[in-house]
Amino acid sequence: MSLSTTIVAYLLLFTVGGFGFVFLNIVLGSLLRPKNAHEEKLEIYECGEPTIGSSFVQFDLRFYVVALLFIIFEVEVAFFFPWAVVFGKSTQLAQSDVPVIVQAADGQETLGPAYRGLMTELGLPTDEASLLSGKDAAEKEAQIKSAASKLVWTCIADIGVFFAVLLVGFAYVWKRGDLDWVRSTAGHAKKASSAENGWRDPVPVVSSSQG
Repeated sequence: MSLSTTIVAYLLLFTVGGFGFVFLNIVLGSLLRPKNAHEEKLEIYECGEPTIGSSFVQFDLRFYVVALLFIIFEVEVAFFFPWAVVFGKSTQLAQSDVPVIVQAADGQETLGPAYRGLMTELGLPTDEASLLSGKDAAEKEAQIKSAASKLVWTCIADIGVFFAVLLVGFAYVWKRGDLDWVRSTAGHAKKASSAENGWRDPVPVVSSSQG
């Protein structure tokens, strides 16, 4: 079974298991829970207390702004997981204690099973004809280790750019005051006043020589 087929099979198993778990709990709940519906029980309630006044309440916009900012930066954390997997496996490839080339039973040089497995999981080519041809064992292993080290540094540069973009966005919302629960209006009033003064017509200056 290929790697892509295995991943699809795991995803399908996870999806079917999740939906099955939810459906089973709904069915069991509908069969086991007591059914004693009456008018008072079917009323809308909040934390067990009767409602007072109108149910329409206009919430402060700051709730939505803070929630959106939280969701934006929280979703970015999900991208750390695939990066961490690639970085961890690349680091294992670059380690010196992982055997790269081993001798097969027939005396032929081949990639070590652990090393081949890591390369397969990372989607790297494992064609031994191109990796192990025309070189001695030490040179082959050094070249493969060098490529693995470059992959590690590429991962570090990638996460550095990712962090830089996040920090730029964080600095932008911080400078705008979106992280403050109550935004100060003094700065906006000052900017508005400066803009208003900038659009005023210049006052003509009359020199003393004009008569």
